[in-house]
Amino acid sequence: MSNATIKQVAAEAGVSTATVSRVLNNSGFVSDLVKKRVLDVVNRLNYQPSAIARSLKQDKTFMIGIIVPDISNSYFMGISRGIEDVVGQEGFQLLFCSSDDNSVKENRLLLLLQEKRVDAIVLATSGGNDHTIKWLTDSGLPIVLVDRKLETIETGRMLDLVAEDNADGANRLTSKLLDEGHVRIGVVNGPSRVSTGSERYEGVLQAMQQHGLEPNPIVYNGDFSTDDGIKAVRMFLEAEPRPTAIVSLNNRMSLGVLLEIVRSGLRIPDDIAIASFGEVEAGSLLSNPGLYYIDQHPYEMGKVAGDILLRRIRKEEKNGEPAFEIFRNEIKQVI
Repeated sequence: MSNATIKQVAAEAGVSTATVSRVLNNSGFVSDLVKKRVLDVVNRLNYQPSAIARSLKQDKTFMIGIIVPDISNSYFMGISRGIEDVVGQEGFQLLFCSSDDNSVKENRLLLLLQEKRVDAIVLATSGGNDHTIKWLTDSGLPIVLVDRKLETIETGRMLDLVAEDNADGANRLTSKLLDEGHVRIGVVNGPSRVSTGSERYEGVLQAMQQHGLEPNPIVYNGDFSTDDGIKAVRMFLEAEPRPTAIVSLNNRMSLGVLLEIVRSGLRIPDDIAIASFGEVEAGSLLSNPGLYYIDQHPYEMGKVAGDILLRRIRKEEKNGEPAFEIFRNEIKQVI
C-alpha cells in the first residue's frame, strides 16, 4: 500500500494540492495537459486519497448505519438492498448491524454508530430505546424507521417511517380464513413490545369481531423465529378443540408452522388451513396447500427509505413534516 501524500503528488506534478484535488474530484477547470500529468503521477505513486480526510473536509463519512432485528431474514435484506441501490449511486456505503431483537444490544449499536459518525441510521427497532433515539435525533443525526414504529408516539411522530399497514393486512388475511367458515383460529404472534406484533394481532381481533365472533383466538406469542412457529403448532395440536386454521403473523414463524404441520403428518388445507403475513417460499413445495399470504415488497420499501435518507442527509425540506410511507399489500394464495 502506498504512503504517498497529496503534497507529494502535487510536488511531483509541479502543481498545487488544490489542483490535484480538482483533478481527483473532477471539479473545477483543469487543462487536459495538467490533468494527464497529475494522473500519471497518481498512478506512478499509487496514491490513495484518504477517506478519513475527505470525510472531515466534507463533514460526511458517506456511511449509513442499518440496524435490523435479524440480518439473515430475507425481508430485512430486501429492504437493505433497496436502500443500497438508491444511496449507493450517491457514493454512500451501508454498515449492517443485527440487534437480535435485543433492546440492550440495539441501544449499544445505536451509540456505536453515532461514535462512528455515520451520516444517518435506518432502524427496525426492537423497542425500549425511545430515549436514546430521541437524544440522537435531537443531536441532528437523521434516523429513518423501517417496518416498526416507536413505543412513544410523540417521539415516533418526529421521525420518518416506512412500514406496512399491519392491522389492515392481518385483518384481511384473517378474513380469508373466516370467509371459508373457520371459527376456531390459532394465532402465531410476535412480541407485543414491537408495533408489528401488537398491530397485526389487533387486526386479527378486528376481523373476528367484524365476522360476529368473540375475539378469543388461541394465541402463541413468540419472537419472530422459525422455532416459535414449531412450538406454536405443537401447542395448537394439544388444544381441545384444536384450531382448524392458523394465522401466522411473520414469515419466519410461518416456516416453522409449515415444517411442524408436515412433520405431524397433517395435510394443508384439508386438516388445517394456513395464512401467513409474508410469503413462505417452502409453501410452493406443498401440493395444493391453498396457503394465503401477504405479498410484501421489502425492496420497494427500501427504495423509498433510500430516497428519504438522501433528502435528510442533504438537509432538504428543513422545516418539512416527517415522511410516513405506509404500504398496503395484496393478499395472494399458493394453489
